[in-house]
Amino acid sequence: MAPPPDVPSSDAADRPAVEIDGLVMRYGERVAVDQLSLTVERGSITAVLGPNGAGKTTTLETAEGYRRPQAGRVRVLGLDPVADRRALLPRIGVMLQGGGAWSGVHAEEMLGHIARLHAHPLDLGVLSERLGLGECGRTPYRRLSGGQQQRLGLAMAIVGRPEVAFVDEPTAGMDPAARRTTWELLTELRTAGVTVVLTTHYMDEAERLADRIHIIDHGRLIASGTPLELTRGGGSATIRLVVTKPFPPDAAQSLRRALGEQVEVTLLDELSIVVTGPADASSLAVVSRWCEANDVLPESLTLGQRTLEDVFLELTGRKIAS
Repeated sequence: MAPPPDVPSSDAADRPAVEIDGLVMRYGERVAVDQLSLTVERGSITAVLGPNGAGKTTTLETAEGYRRPQAGRVRVLGLDPVADRRALLPRIGVMLQGGGAWSGVHAEEMLGHIARLHAHPLDLGVLSERLGLGECGRTPYRRLSGGQQQRLGLAMAIVGRPEVAFVDEPTAGMDPAARRTTWELLTELRTAGVTVVLTTHYMDEAERLADRIHIIDHGRLIASGTPLELTRGGGSATIRLVVTKPFPPDAAQSLRRALGEQVEVTLLDELSIVVTGPADASSLAVVSRWCEANDVLPESLTLGQRTLEDVFLELTGRKIAS
């Protein structure tokens, strides 16, 4: 993907693409974003993750200029997204959660309309072919599959050669081939110098694509780092136990007693448990003996390093859900 043709020279090259400092947003009495501060470096893919209701959508909507901060400061490419909206709009692309297309418009008509709003749009034929939109170009938006709607939304967000692209759930509903194509495209955008701000419910997607990850919960930033920094965990390992029938009610507490207080035991769902902490082959033997003593039949028992999903669960106490 080609970089933006004209990047204003007045921007300091080392200034972050997105700067959020002490942001506060409320809905009535409920605090949705609570003194949140984070930055997104230029030319990076940065993932903003959080459970439903964590405040990530509200945060990004302020950066996109759709909401005015109630307290704090937000800057994108050095500009105020509300006060400087006319200057900023040509320089950013937004993939909206709701698609952003009219119900009856054909896919190619919608993409063409968005392209005409920009001075130097990408070649529509190349972009459509790359995202597999040619096959559905004459299909009304409402009749597109979920994956096709996502691909059109992504095309609309990047057709204007943005310097910063906000992409929300870019691969939701896509088949594996389309998902890989989208990953390749986002990586190419970064290589071309475009800053990508990504939200996703797929932990493997964030772990694979992101240079840096911010995790938000209850409106606060609870963790930031590269995927390696977040999953390294001081050398901790994980044991994953998946069983054939639901665990006994006190399974997590019982297994922790068997393994020792130095580990964390988390019940992911009624059929799976993850153990995090100092763990090795002898720990597997302890888990195996515990299964035998408690009449638990394992379907799988594996030892490995922590994943981003493990970290997310430990920090928020909740599985990420779409």
